[in-house]
Amino acid sequence: MLTNTYLWSAIGLVIFLGVLWKFGVHARVLEALDQRGARIAAELAEARKLREDAEKLLADYESRRRAAEAEAEAIVAAAREDAERIARDAEAKMADFVTRRTRSAEQKIAQAEAQAAADVRAAAADAAAKAAEQLLRGQMQGKAGADMLTRSLSDVKGRLN
Repeated sequence: MLTNTYLWSAIGLVIFLGVLWKFGVHARVLEALDQRGARIAAELAEARKLREDAEKLLADYESRRRAAEAEAEAIVAAAREDAERIARDAEAKMADFVTRRTRSAEQKIAQAEAQAAADVRAAAADAAAKAAEQLLRGQMQGKAGADMLTRSLSDVKGRLN
């Protein structure tokens, strides 16, 4: 019986377990396991809470992204409308400018034509006056010219008095 190692190992194990039981090691081990289980449960709860927060944050960012995309599309649409309006305004202003320039050019042409006609009439009147002067000089020489001068002078004296 003393040579059986299994028996003495079993007896030693029972004594060791009895000593551990006496000093309450089993309670400490169970308490440590319970604490570890509680800590793991708390970590799982915290992880669950963090996951929910992350999902909420992701949903918030997704909604912000969608709102930003919608706002960007609205800005692009407004910019297109502004560009089209500016193009229409520029086209209308250009048409108005061309119309005013055409009208101004037509007025200048009309003034130039009127001036040219007036210059032609003035030149024709000068030529007619010179021709009449030469004709009258030719007719007023001699006795007829002297008589006409005398009569004109007497008419002027009569009107002045």
